[in-house]
Amino acid sequence: MDFRALYQELQHSTELIRALLSGIEQEVARLKPSATSWSILEVVCHFYDEEREDFREHLDFILHRQNEEWHGIDPDGWVIERKYNEQNFVEMQENFFAEREKSFAWLNGLVNPAWEKTYTTAYRTISAGEMFACWVAHDNLHIRQLVELRRMRLENIAKPYNLEYAGDWN
Repeated sequence: MDFRALYQELQHSTELIRALLSGIEQEVARLKPSATSWSILEVVCHFYDEEREDFREHLDFILHRQNEEWHGIDPDGWVIERKYNEQNFVEMQENFFAEREKSFAWLNGLVNPAWEKTYTTAYRTISAGEMFACWVAHDNLHIRQLVELRRMRLENIAKPYNLEYAGDWN
């Protein structure tokens, strides 16, 4: 595993997320393509909670806290329980980016991490290297989601005109 390359990817994805959130107003951030899909605001809240309660925390479990019990997460349940779509969009962005900076500092503080070290949960065994790689891939997953949501916004702004001439979106 190339830690430096993955770390750089995490830095780049952070800037992509920042760019994808720019120019979005609170009400637009709350719009959902369907009742079961997420809004931009919900994605931001998810990023914030995952940053604090999943990836950094669980990577630390694998590397340094083998004797502690792995805590579960409920990303889908948190959307409703934590009322993601009612949160303040600007504050949640600030919260996420502050947590991401804490993650960068924490990652930079790792000394000779044992990326092959594993932790066995009730569901599976995962290595530190896999957890870190999944953290980076998780950003990509939601960057794609944010692009789709921005496309939906663009289609609404452009009405009554269609965007077919721009190219096939599918």
